[in-house]
Amino acid sequence: MAYLCPMRDFFRLHEHGTTVRQELLAGLTTFSTMAYILAVNPMILSKTGMDFNALITATALAAAIGTLVMGLYARLPVGLAPGMGLNAFFAYTIVLGMGYSWQFALTAVFLEGIIFIFLSLFHIREAIINTIPENLKHAISVGIGLLIALIGMANAGIIETGMRHVGDGKLDGVILKMGHITSAGPLIALLGLIVSAVLMYRKVNAALLLGILVATLAGIPLGLTIWPEHGIMSLPPGISPIAFQLEFDRVFSMDMVVILFTLLMVNLFDTVGTLIGLCSKAGLLDSRGRIPRAKQALFADAVGTTAGALLGTSVVTAYVESASGIASGGRTGLTAVTVAGMFLLALFFAPLFAMIPAAATAPALIIVGMLMMGAVVKINFDDVTEAISAFLAIVMMPYTYSIAEGIVFGMLSYVLLKVFTGKYREISPVMYVLSVLFVLSFMLQ
Repeated sequence: MAYLCPMRDFFRLHEHGTTVRQELLAGLTTFSTMAYILAVNPMILSKTGMDFNALITATALAAAIGTLVMGLYARLPVGLAPGMGLNAFFAYTIVLGMGYSWQFALTAVFLEGIIFIFLSLFHIREAIINTIPENLKHAISVGIGLLIALIGMANAGIIETGMRHVGDGKLDGVILKMGHITSAGPLIALLGLIVSAVLMYRKVNAALLLGILVATLAGIPLGLTIWPEHGIMSLPPGISPIAFQLEFDRVFSMDMVVILFTLLMVNLFDTVGTLIGLCSKAGLLDSRGRIPRAKQALFADAVGTTAGALLGTSVVTAYVESASGIASGGRTGLTAVTVAGMFLLALFFAPLFAMIPAAATAPALIIVGMLMMGAVVKINFDDVTEAISAFLAIVMMPYTYSIAEGIVFGMLSYVLLKVFTGKYREISPVMYVLSVLFVLSFMLQ
């Protein structure tokens, strides 16, 4: 086992109180909760006319590249992949809404990645992270926990959200309500939740992964887990129909300015919020509440985004689902390297991973949401100027289904409350600049 020593030393496993086995299990757990993107991202982006099969390969490769940089360069246990929400903005706003080609949209993503690389190299994104107040950092962790739990419950059908047709062209408005709890999805999710919780109580590191496996197996007789018709292994589709298809004809237009600004703002605070929340949960923040190797971590998603645009997919960002691996004991970049390896492996075993129903991964997300709620005790609720901003950051994440929106509401309210209560000296210059940018982003929507 001597060959493992360089790995242990490089990732400082002993220093972080972890082992190779624990990191590998954490990586498998994170990947199992992220694997849905291999099907969902192609489904969304193919609405623009892009080749669906090529998108599967591009999604896996972009995720593997970004995550590998995160693991080897930043050495953090965080997985990256094309981001949900940003892929919808790509397809439904830039292409289907504004009428631009998907090649033009890829060009916007490519330019954003290049800009982010420079912002990361010159410590600008790192400065933004470090200027966020301590209370807001804890609030971000809590808000992400609520959002993750909401995603898990909605995926399983335990709760229902949004609008639905009820017949004769009528819509039934649903904010949140109980789903059909006795149907297959909620049943296997609740089974997986109980199994995972019991195994966690018994200190089993692979508790979340085993919960996913049990729920997946339970889904077979209920018709949710379907064995692939053509076997579990296949060659990955080629990416030639979508790779290196950039279009610079209309780069110098006001539409491109608006598109780039929106991509930059949303991705910046999605990634910042996710990294803060995940590192807080993993106990990796330093005594001043700062992310270790923040520059390298932000560089990873910039590289992933740039590579993703060239390969033919939308913006790559840090995934909150990484919290499931952290809850399983992942503490170093070895977890991320494992996730990257699984994405590459998925290129050949995509049918196998596609078997896992969304309801089976829900228990991991629900439990992670519960664990991230623990940061709420660190928030100062005695000072109303701190409490209101923290509260808004927490609740607006699940209410708007967006980490970025929660951060915007939290930071804007923080600045306004400090100014109007005479505590403006507690606000850094960077916070003032960000507040102006937030207001501009609302005006451009």
